[in-house]
Amino acid sequence: MRWTHWVNFPVLTIMIWSGAIIYWANDEYSITLFGHTYFKFFPQGFYDKLHIGYRLREGMAFHFLFMWFFALNGVIYLLYTIVSGAWRELLPQRKSFKEAWLVLLHDLHIRKMAPPQNKYNAAQRIAYTAIIVMGFGSLVTGLAIYKPVQFATITWLCGGYHSARVIHFILTIGYVFFFLIHIIQVILAGWNNFRAVVAGFEVVDDNKPEPLTLSPAEDEK
Repeated sequence: MRWTHWVNFPVLTIMIWSGAIIYWANDEYSITLFGHTYFKFFPQGFYDKLHIGYRLREGMAFHFLFMWFFALNGVIYLLYTIVSGAWRELLPQRKSFKEAWLVLLHDLHIRKMAPPQNKYNAAQRIAYTAIIVMGFGSLVTGLAIYKPVQFATITWLCGGYHSARVIHFILTIGYVFFFLIHIIQVILAGWNNFRAVVAGFEVVDDNKPEPLTLSPAEDEK
């Protein structure tokens, strides 16, 4: 699971970067009400800062190449979770949505006690399951955009070419938000937790003094 996690990070980063280059060729999406545009995805400064020029062919080449790595890595991860039984720890439960709110309050330091958890807390169960669904959605809508004639059925299921492109774009924005929240959570969890995600084990300081415990008789004194 760690291998697929770390493979997915650079692959998805390249996919988002190359997707931005492709989108730059026709950046039509914006938030417009009553003929007035309040926000445009993305302003000119965004492309200038990231040095995203008119390199449509380059963006498409990277995007269509790394989408196979993205798909293959996702299939391996999904098969492993099914075969190993890890899906039981990932899928949200009935109480997960209620407990996820308590986890959020705890992370915001509004609530002192965090709800009990096993390997993943309720918020992680929801987030990690959602990201799998998002990955599947990106793959399906991506195929509909890539080959709308050859995959006409998939394109139809997505509501047509334009609808597939909108969904694909929204999912990409979702990945960016997930990245930001994920990185913030990693920072809050601390270095030892991050090292455990990389190495697969935690480092425990044996020289750290144990908490003092007293017998009932000594405690009375």
